[in-house]
Amino acid sequence: MQKIRNIAIIAHVDHGKTTLVDRMILQAMLFRDAGKMGELILDNNDLERERGITILAKNVSVPYNGYKINIIDTPGHADFGGEVERVLNMADGVLLLVDAFEGTMPQTRFVLSKAIGMGKKPVVVINKVDKANCRPDEVNEQVFDLMFSLNATEEQLDFKTIYGSAKQGWMSRDWKVPATDITALLDTIIEEIPEPEGLEGTPQMLISSLEYSPYVGRIAVGRVHRGRLAPGMAVSLCKRDGTMEKSRIKELMVFEGLEKVKAIEVKSGDLCAVVGIEGFEIGDTIADIEHPEPLPPIAVDEPTMSMLFTINDSPFFGRDGKFVTSRHLKERLEKELEKNLALKVKEGLTADSFIVHGRGVLHISVLIETMRREGFEIQVGQPKVLDKTINGFRCEPVEHLTIDLPADMVGRAIEMVTRRKGVLLHMDHRDERTHLDFDIPSRGLIGLRSNLMTATQGEAVVSHRFKAYEPFKGEIEKRTNGSLISIETGTAIAYAMDKLQDRGTFFIHPGDEIYEGQVVGENSRSDDMGINLCKTKKLTNVRASGTDDKVVLPPPVVFSLEEALEYIQEDELVEVTPKSIRLRKIYLSENERKRRKG
Repeated sequence: MQKIRNIAIIAHVDHGKTTLVDRMILQAMLFRDAGKMGELILDNNDLERERGITILAKNVSVPYNGYKINIIDTPGHADFGGEVERVLNMADGVLLLVDAFEGTMPQTRFVLSKAIGMGKKPVVVINKVDKANCRPDEVNEQVFDLMFSLNATEEQLDFKTIYGSAKQGWMSRDWKVPATDITALLDTIIEEIPEPEGLEGTPQMLISSLEYSPYVGRIAVGRVHRGRLAPGMAVSLCKRDGTMEKSRIKELMVFEGLEKVKAIEVKSGDLCAVVGIEGFEIGDTIADIEHPEPLPPIAVDEPTMSMLFTINDSPFFGRDGKFVTSRHLKERLEKELEKNLALKVKEGLTADSFIVHGRGVLHISVLIETMRREGFEIQVGQPKVLDKTINGFRCEPVEHLTIDLPADMVGRAIEMVTRRKGVLLHMDHRDERTHLDFDIPSRGLIGLRSNLMTATQGEAVVSHRFKAYEPFKGEIEKRTNGSLISIETGTAIAYAMDKLQDRGTFFIHPGDEIYEGQVVGENSRSDDMGINLCKTKKLTNVRASGTDDKVVLPPPVVFSLEEALEYIQEDELVEVTPKSIRLRKIYLSENERKRRKG
């Protein structure tokens, strides 16, 4: 039997799973170069490093004592839930990573419930025991209670717990006795996680994930369920709809460390990447050419939100970006579809617009941010939630929302969520913090995170996951303030901004270039107002006291990409270029806007 262990890592955002995997790689001395020690090896994409979140599930293998441990890193964020279920199909056991202070968090629960339902064996790692106010023993009890509430079996509840600090690079079976390395964890994985079954017979492999290479195109990644695969082998591709296509494997690769290495054959139980299969989807099966037997396909999460993408047609188009035409935009979105599963793209009403469907604002904004860094200029419309008609009723996606925040701010949070049609299900006090559980329509989540962060001075920990489609909950009150719109194109002058300060708050600095129709601020009233910020002071030869007072302006509100998407109204767009994010009206001239309204 091959000495293989396949494990998936489950953890909440920011509990340190990527750091832990890096430690395992370093322990196996795959990096002889000590200079790499401090870097995150796995989250190697700039966006992942900046936000500190894992977006794409990745595969790594670590050799240890003659065993091969295949580690599959899963995203903890609910918007990337589409990645999680497929990953669990490839694993025989899971490593549940929990913060020694925060304990089990909602997104841990989401992935863990899937893993337990699939019968995977867990090993619990309580990380960050070097924190000053950690409570490892309580957290271990909490994990047991959580697994019990998720209907875990006797065998699953009899889990081993390892304590340690991935950052300091040690793991031990007793948190009061620090070790020098993470051997205790690697040994426990080999003892506890079952080895994959080696099934003899005709080959079967479920495609659970895909990678994209500009040289060979799409690469199918999965676990060989039965039999063996070899390069040059003729196979059948069994598709979801029941059709079969004949194909041939050009190359086979297995994971070694962070690299993929060519293999002569891959046996049942190991993970591999297959090159040469055309036109496959996630959930298809690679099977025998003569007697193909498909495996049950995996369900991929449906998109719950859509946004309009269109080319930049503002007066400042083409100043910052390299890719500004609709052809560039179309090609880029098609390329993204190759590897981003939960994404769907439809043609818009005009030739240069597209409707992009995704799993949430974060999911789509990560794509926008990536395109922006590649040199694209695009405009994006307000996020819209996708409704469905079920049994003749209008239904909308509802999410399970959890908020963890200081006890003295609970009232404000409950008020904000219930105003957006949220329903409080459960409230739990833990020391000075309170844990709230809600059901809320997906529409209500748009803009909620940034408002909660402001109301709680950044203290709230907010997370949500898709629950189900439920009957429409009724209208939700929208942003009540109107916009301040520039009626001139030119440079914003401090003198003009000073005179208009009482009209509302500004989103731009003095000296910024602005154009007609750009949203330059938020009105203190509910209607939109056109203002001229390019007006200069007329000079006279009369010198009176008070004419030369220095202008003092409060700092403007600067939006991040997600905040801008959540802020805009229906008749507005976010203009995204490599250097700037601007808000604008769809119709730039005031006359055009009045005509459309009338």
